[in-house]
Amino acid sequence: MRRILLLAVVSVLAFGIPLFAGSDEEVAKEVIAITKAQWAAEIAGQSAGSIMEIAAEEYTEFNSGAPTRLDGKALNMKIAEANRDSSGKFVMGEMTNEKVQVYGDVAILTYNFIGATKDKDGVVEPNLAKSTRVYAKMGDTWKLVHANFAPVGD
Repeated sequence: MRRILLLAVVSVLAFGIPLFAGSDEEVAKEVIAITKAQWAAEIAGQSAGSIMEIAAEEYTEFNSGAPTRLDGKALNMKIAEANRDSSGKFVMGEMTNEKVQVYGDVAILTYNFIGATKDKDGVVEPNLAKSTRVYAKMGDTWKLVHANFAPVGD
């Protein structure tokens, strides 16, 4: 047991290998800002390509609109474009209870989403979710590699 502990300490000191999650405030602020910028792009009516610019090519997603995991940025953009006119316009989004866990070049953002959509008749509906976003540092940029948007139960 002493050897394992010693090896862990030496690894951290010598190689900077993170063994435990950190609460890196700079990373937390950055991934939250990236997420909010994506919402702003959607509210502004930008294309799916612009909205998904933060996503890695191998991005995956779980959401309540699909029975399976959606694999790849291209598929997610295609679905977003197809649903753009039919599902109502995203008009507002807020993040509550946000938490960012940092593991080296990976940041996991969990939060409760409180938003609203407006349909073509002007009716505003709440949009609530329990959300997880996983970001990976690729070069100098944080890229969204996975998201899970779970509806809030009744």
